[in-house]
Amino acid sequence: MPMKPPAPPQSRKQRRAQGKDTANLQTLMERAAALQGRGDAAGALGCIDQVLAARPGHAPAHFERANILSALGRHDEALAGYDRAEQLRPGYPPVANNRGGALEALGRPEEALICYDRAVALAPDFAPAHFNRGTLLRNLGRFDEALESFDRAMALAPEVAALHHNRATVLEELGRLDDALAGYDRAIALQPDYPDAHYNRGNALRSLARLEAALASFDRAIQLAPDYAEAQNNRGNVLKDLGRLDEAVASFERIIAIRPEHHSGHYNLALCRLYMGDYSRGLPDYEWRWEDPQLSAERRAFDVPLWLGAEPLSGKTILLHGEQGLGDILQFCRYAPMVKGLGGRVILEVREPLVDLLTALEGVDLLLARGAALPEFDFHCPLMSLPLAFATTVETIPAPVRYLQADPARATAWRARLGPAAKPRVGLAWSGNPNHPRDRERSIAFADIATLLSPDIEWFSLHRDLPEMDAQGLHTRTDIRHFGAEMTFAETAALAEAMDLIISVDTAIAHLAGALGRPVWILLPHRPDWRWMTERAGSPWYPSARLFRQDAPGDWAGVLARAARALQAEFPSS
Repeated sequence: MPMKPPAPPQSRKQRRAQGKDTANLQTLMERAAALQGRGDAAGALGCIDQVLAARPGHAPAHFERANILSALGRHDEALAGYDRAEQLRPGYPPVANNRGGALEALGRPEEALICYDRAVALAPDFAPAHFNRGTLLRNLGRFDEALESFDRAMALAPEVAALHHNRATVLEELGRLDDALAGYDRAIALQPDYPDAHYNRGNALRSLARLEAALASFDRAIQLAPDYAEAQNNRGNVLKDLGRLDEAVASFERIIAIRPEHHSGHYNLALCRLYMGDYSRGLPDYEWRWEDPQLSAERRAFDVPLWLGAEPLSGKTILLHGEQGLGDILQFCRYAPMVKGLGGRVILEVREPLVDLLTALEGVDLLLARGAALPEFDFHCPLMSLPLAFATTVETIPAPVRYLQADPARATAWRARLGPAAKPRVGLAWSGNPNHPRDRERSIAFADIATLLSPDIEWFSLHRDLPEMDAQGLHTRTDIRHFGAEMTFAETAALAEAMDLIISVDTAIAHLAGALGRPVWILLPHRPDWRWMTERAGSPWYPSARLFRQDAPGDWAGVLARAARALQAEFPSS
């Protein structure tokens, strides 16, 4: 193939025109940046389009155009722009980095991570890519990897407030609350008017039970951003923790005024009112629990109407179905006889571990385990919506001394197995579901509960499964009996019938004991669940219950000391 002849040299006039053209394009690029900085994205886009009309292969213009489109939320178009910029200028780290941001916004996190990895590989000292990679890994729940990325970014850009903030959120997820607090403090030192840093600082302080300091942080976040609904929400929760319930209600009401569909605001307002005993206003808002992603309530989709008390049930079939924890099912299954009294056929669906125990529950025509095939029915109602359906108030709570019965044969077998009682018999339950979001607050370590183990009492563990550390501690004791895998709920109920007293933290065993009408002492954290209300020594839900409350967050020592004194009074040694 013959070689092309060399291009003729440019004239001075041509060189001047080309230089002028380049200067004009640079001026348009600078103008676009200035307009974008003033929030005029449309004007900026117009300038960039002029550049590309004059020079379609201008890689920086494609890159900046993609950035503007991304800022406008037009992420598909932005992605195409980044791809064109990459074709024209391969290996430019900011293109890979910003392309990852567009993919992340489009809900394609794994592809976004590949882009951030490429940006880091192209430029190991490019801090923004490490920062974005860490943020994405945090959002994916890969906290250890996220921390590594943030640490690398911090070494490169130690004065970036957002970096300290995002890194602190990861430390909080990893349970390193003091380190997280230090990170939020550093972010605020670098940027005092950073609402999110004040907000998350408040969350960390609340987790550390430093409630007054947490309240101050939420107040500062709201001062900086008056419509910050999440800060108002957590401010309300702290006020509730502090016992300032009227102020908490006002905070939750403010959230709803700002954002009427704010599900957490409605839900927490409901919890606060229920906690105060205001069931007439609390129960309707409690239906917002279905919208709260942090709650384990699962909305069931059925082709029949939800029943909340309005429609007649005579001649109809209704499905009552369990929700949330096992203890919740045990507490609210008491409504089944009331539903039956309205003249319909009652199907009760519960989690499988409770089926044997609830076989004889009054008012139930058909008992099923969750997952079993359901017959046809006309209405459905979650168990925890039944108080609303019956317009329950504190004064009208259906609270028979007992509404569950242990299987008589099992109860007889346990009494025979244990033999004659030479001492009072007390059953213990000191820890709950480890997956419960507040398990750290409501469970007690065995080493602590063991301070109650007086030799004047015969002690029994009512647990089936235990944390490994508790199991090891229990293994070394001879003054408490533990039956482990034998303890189905039906067997636990039968063993409970042989107890003179049951002592439990707020877990399913407490509800089981109360439903059986057994004497039960319930050990409660400083901010207990709404059903235990405030200050009361007894429960309107369980006549046989006595409540022992923390005087301050984390004060199990005080609770256990009072329980020990009460045991001495209840069972004086001979």
